[in-house]
Amino acid sequence: MPRTKEAVPASLRRLFLTVPFVGAAAPLAYATSGYFLPIQVQAIDNGAKVGNLALINTLSACAAMVAQPVIGLLSDRTRTRFGARAPWMVAGAAIGFAALLLAGQASTVALLIAAMMLVQFGFNAFQGPLGAIMPDRVPTRLRGRYSTLIGLGQVLGAILGPVLASLFLSRIPAGYATFSVVVLAVILLFVVLNRDPGNRDLARPPFSAAAFLKAFWVNPVRHPDFFWAFLGRILIFGGYYMALTYSFYIAQDYLGLDAEEAARLTPLLGLAGVPGFLVAIAVSGPLSDRMGRRKPLTLTGGLVISLSALVPLLMPTVAGMLVSAIVATIGFGVFISVDQALVSEVLPSRDDFAKDLGVLNLAATLPNTVAPAAAGAVVSAFGGYGPLYGAVAIITVLGALAVLPIKGVR
Repeated sequence: MPRTKEAVPASLRRLFLTVPFVGAAAPLAYATSGYFLPIQVQAIDNGAKVGNLALINTLSACAAMVAQPVIGLLSDRTRTRFGARAPWMVAGAAIGFAALLLAGQASTVALLIAAMMLVQFGFNAFQGPLGAIMPDRVPTRLRGRYSTLIGLGQVLGAILGPVLASLFLSRIPAGYATFSVVVLAVILLFVVLNRDPGNRDLARPPFSAAAFLKAFWVNPVRHPDFFWAFLGRILIFGGYYMALTYSFYIAQDYLGLDAEEAARLTPLLGLAGVPGFLVAIAVSGPLSDRMGRRKPLTLTGGLVISLSALVPLLMPTVAGMLVSAIVATIGFGVFISVDQALVSEVLPSRDDFAKDLGVLNLAATLPNTVAPAAAGAVVSAFGGYGPLYGAVAIITVLGALAVLPIKGVR
């Protein structure tokens, strides 16, 4: 029998309308600061720029690791008139806002380390409770659509961030200030328009030191679906960012372009994929809801990303790079539009939605800082960028296949 359509409440319609914008907030902050940061590091100490940038990224990744699961754990146990999620979302956004302003004024590596760690901590602290909104408020039948919309914002924020940041190339402090205000305003508007219902009367799950220490851990033997979702996510995101973050150097050292040509090509690679990404994400989420299945589309998206990595191996030209970027972005659009809905259905405990989503979200945020180091290790070990594309193809196909053992989701 055909599924009867149910009316969507006004509060959910408002949530769906605003979630692409709030989904773009943190990725926009990461992407713009990621564009400015190498320029600042080089200006401070050109001779040690590689080591300093690696140090900043590593310590920032540590801050991200702490923020999402720990703040998620705390938000699961928060009881206020403003609800469980909103106070932590606002607090995280405020920390990130202040950190971006600090980064714009930083004139030493030490200050940049402090600023970037706070950027990662603040916006990851915001993202943990934000991720819990879907299992909190969105019915299972609509989660594919919700996943599509938040994924749309996340990827567009990441793609367009460097393009917008380039407008402030000679005015980096003004760029940081502008994007900090924009991101904070979007988050505050979302919280006001989508009020978290008060929960002071709800029972508070017990909190203990053991619970705090377990914030980073979900037993893979007891919860294998969660483990496979985490593994698939970290491999797909990791593989995708490994090639993406080295685009400038690949254009120079693999294609033979000069620095000016490479600088012009790099932002085009992101923009070229936008039309295909929009189509992929618009179709995939609603299609997964209609099918009542998540795994086939998640698998397809990962395999498409893997295939895209083979194009530059066979065609090491500008055209090959553009084709690869377009195909990869389409695959990523398919994957991300359904993956968020899939992971919401493998969470072990209702009492720990935000904490468990925080652990899963680490698989999406950490690759952005770890992937450059991993890609550099591959290039150094094998002496070129061809092997890097081979590694990306292998890593992403393994990530795609990780969805197959998940039993609790079709």
